Amino acid sequence: MFGLNSSLRFQLYSRPTDMRKSFDGLSGLVQNHLKQSPTNGDVFVFINKPRNRMKLLHWAGSGFVLYYMRLEQGTFESLEYDKESDSFQLSYSQMVMLIEGISMKNIRRKKRYSLK
Repeated sequence: MFGLNSSLRFQLYSRPTDMRKSFDGLSGLVQNHLKQSPTNGDVFVFINKPRNRMKLLHWAGSGFVLYYMRLEQGTFESLEYDKESDSFQLSYSQMVMLIEGISMKNIRRKKRYSLK
């Protein structure tokens, strides 16, 4: 069954991505730029330069799943991230807000207990 949930880690690639890239091209970005294995179970998020298209690459145990979203109006929010790294880790709730067009700039997260 395909699905994204809160148990997954989301890695937002910080550079604009050519949306013509598919499984192999995006896997190459993960390996060469992020220095991670695309089969580690994380969901890798790529956004194009105009910020109106997004691809998510996810290893589903026996193969890759590629999710593709094209906005008919508006853009995905530009997030602040560490310039030293090529990615930014998103929580599931941040990923949902990014897709839904909810600005995260003025949202503060209340402290919650975590096992980590």
